[in-house]
Amino acid sequence: MVIVTIKEWDTLQEIPETITSISQAAELTGLAEDTIRYYERIGLLPYAERKANGHRFYSRDQILGIIFLTRLKATGMTIEEMKHYRELSMQGNSTIPIRHSLLEKHNQKIQQEISRLMETQKIIEYKLSHYRDLSTNPDLSDTNCTPTTPSTNPLF
Repeated sequence: MVIVTIKEWDTLQEIPETITSISQAAELTGLAEDTIRYYERIGLLPYAERKANGHRFYSRDQILGIIFLTRLKATGMTIEEMKHYRELSMQGNSTIPIRHSLLEKHNQKIQQEISRLMETQKIIEYKLSHYRDLSTNPDLSDTNCTPTTPSTNPLF
C-alpha cells in the first residue's frame, strides 16, 4: 500500500491510496460514520464503492473531497451550496469558472466574518483589560469604561 503525505489546507495527514473502511474514512476526515452515511444519502457525497462483503471503501481523492467539504461547512457554507458545488465539479472542467466564482463569493463572506470576529475580539480584549485593571485597583466608584479607541463600543 502506498502512503502519500499531503500538505493541504494547513493539515499534514498521511492518506493511503485506498481507505478500507468507513471508520478509517471517519478518522481521516473528522466526521462521524453516521455523518458520512447521511451525506451519501442526501447526495452531498457520492456513494462509496463497496467490497464483495458490502463494506465501503474510499479512494484518496474521495477523502480529500470530503475534507474539502468539511472545510466549506466549517466556514458556513450550507449543505445545499456544497451540493451545488459538488454537482458542478462532477460536470467537469467546463464548470471551473462557475466554481471559481462560487468560491470567490464564499471567500468574501469568510473575510467579512473574520473582520466581524476581530472587531468583537477587540471589544472583549478591552473588557478583559478593564477587569484586570479593576482587580488590581478595585475603585468601584470609577465607572469609566470607555475604550481608548473610538471604533469600539464596550456596551457594559
